[in-house]
Amino acid sequence: MKEQLKTLPFRAKEKHAENKRFFSKLKKRPPRNLDYTMQELHHTEFKKTNCLDCANCCKTTGPLFTNTDIVRIAKSLRQKPQQFIDTYLRVDEDSDYVLKQVPCVFLGADNYCSIYEARPKACREFPHTDRKKFQQITNLTLKNVAICPAAYNIVEEMKKNIKA
Repeated sequence: MKEQLKTLPFRAKEKHAENKRFFSKLKKRPPRNLDYTMQELHHTEFKKTNCLDCANCCKTTGPLFTNTDIVRIAKSLRQKPQQFIDTYLRVDEDSDYVLKQVPCVFLGADNYCSIYEARPKACREFPHTDRKKFQQITNLTLKNVAICPAAYNIVEEMKKNIKA
């Protein structure tokens, strides 16, 4: 997995223009069964991929925290929401709450998340490859293929299975 993670940004960069063209066509004319196809590709990939072997998303990026996330996580940590915000979060240039630092402070050396049951929605849904109306998040997916080996593999399979 280490070697795969090392080469992932380079492989994603090599495929970026190709993926961008593919997604552009996909946005213009999404197939009727796109969501179903994406869910199938997602589930097939995650039968082979164990996030605990990687955790690159937690090591290299930080999720957005909604107010609902903040309340739920603060409660799980037995903190007041403002205390959680002051301790772990900052407001980014888009006025969203994000982690003060990466890697994620809740990620253990064993790649387990110490707040897994209460984790943010963005973490629960990452890499977002099984979301409905997938064609609306292709810009996010272009970024995620450089972070997540599973997202990279899903997009490569997607290009084989969907004629855009």
